[in-house]
Amino acid sequence: MSYAGVMSDEPAAREEPYGVLIVDDEPAIRESLELTLEAEYRIFTAPGGAEGLEILDREDIACVIADQVMPGMHGVEFLEKVSERSPATIRMMLTGYADMPSLMRAINESQIYRYIPKPWEPDELRVNVQRALETYELGWKNEKLGAQLAAAMERLRQENVYLRREVEKRYSFDGIIGDSPAMQRVFDVTEKVASTATTVLLTGETGTGKDMIARAVHYSGPRKARRFVAQNCGALPDTLLESELFGHKRGAFTGALEDKKGLFEMADGGTIFLDEIGETEPGMQVRLLRVLQDGEIRPLGSSETRHVDVRVVAATNRDLKQEVEEGRFREDLFYRLRVVEIPLPPLRERREDIPPLAHHFLDQTTERMGREIRGFTNAAMDRLVGAPWPGNVRQLENEIERAIALAGSEAETVTEEMLSAELRGPDAGGGGLLSDGPIVDWDLNRAVDRLKARMLLEALRESGSKTRAAERLGIPRQSLQKMMKRLELSDGDV
Repeated sequence: MSYAGVMSDEPAAREEPYGVLIVDDEPAIRESLELTLEAEYRIFTAPGGAEGLEILDREDIACVIADQVMPGMHGVEFLEKVSERSPATIRMMLTGYADMPSLMRAINESQIYRYIPKPWEPDELRVNVQRALETYELGWKNEKLGAQLAAAMERLRQENVYLRREVEKRYSFDGIIGDSPAMQRVFDVTEKVASTATTVLLTGETGTGKDMIARAVHYSGPRKARRFVAQNCGALPDTLLESELFGHKRGAFTGALEDKKGLFEMADGGTIFLDEIGETEPGMQVRLLRVLQDGEIRPLGSSETRHVDVRVVAATNRDLKQEVEEGRFREDLFYRLRVVEIPLPPLRERREDIPPLAHHFLDQTTERMGREIRGFTNAAMDRLVGAPWPGNVRQLENEIERAIALAGSEAETVTEEMLSAELRGPDAGGGGLLSDGPIVDWDLNRAVDRLKARMLLEALRESGSKTRAAERLGIPRQSLQKMMKRLELSDGDV
């Protein structure tokens, strides 16, 4: 049941009248009170405090009316015991004396709701008892709602623990597939660094799984109970990125209608993953350097700095050392980020991991789509293992999803014909670079350029835009444009 559902549920209505206990040593008073109230409530009477407590222990009593002066156990003492045994029960006192010290003691220690002077007016007594029981009913409903809320919060706590365990399991190193020596070296370093607060720089081509490794570092370390937040630094212009990372004050810029926390502040005590860190501008690099050096941030539009305790994991597909040498990336920030550098190998350098990865993505996709495809033909797997995979693991995942989505209802396995044309190679359409015929041109660079040109053109034709083509190829849009220029490809060639 959702939190909102619990709060909107009304406690079940009572099925019987409230119980009222009258305790007085005078039979006439007990009888008079009973006659006044019996039409609306279940009435119980007792001649003294001891008998009244016995009734209280075995009956559901909402209100107690007790005389102030009784032999044996006085009214104040009796109501104190009622308060101890049944705190929710409303307590009222009958008094025929102007004994103010006793009344004050009863009000303070017995917490009586109201005292009723003798003699009383029947109508006034009914109103007083009715109001007292309205107070009791409100407390009873609040108690029921409190119990429901506590139960709901406990369920949410248990669900949160379960979900956290699922997240930790999903993003642990055990959840990352890779038995190749190259990936085992990655695991060896990341498992060592996960238990520390050291800044980590993940390097490698697009689609090699830097996000997965970053999450594994967080969820395998001491900060796993706190937040993991991620931001692609190349996805936003500098001003918006600054607001996203450091927050802003109301009125800091047009559209800043209220104060906003930045990701660094939200991740306090946890981890922030800065993907594509190489895309940042010099001004942003200065601000990031300050966080890494001093642990301080300053929201846009604010003159105050705030201290944060955040572990930084950064990632890039650029050669940052070369970027430093060419003046596009700050050298001091580079070394602050590169405390521990973990290079992730491209998929073509860990081909032994392709079959288990392919089966993993197949299982995930068929479960999500409700399909019954159970494996790959040998020819299809040979194609997968032999492909160049410029988009790495992400491209492999997309290839499997595409094959399943386009498979006929009768398909039981992924066949070679179900793979995309770029994966099956030019021989699928009648000769080319990967055909079985004799090799005519032995110049490897020219052959690779022809393959790149063909893949670029096919991606552009099928996707319809450079942005989507770049995403399909697993490269930045700028890289696609530079490659087209180098290979002398124009929009007219598409």
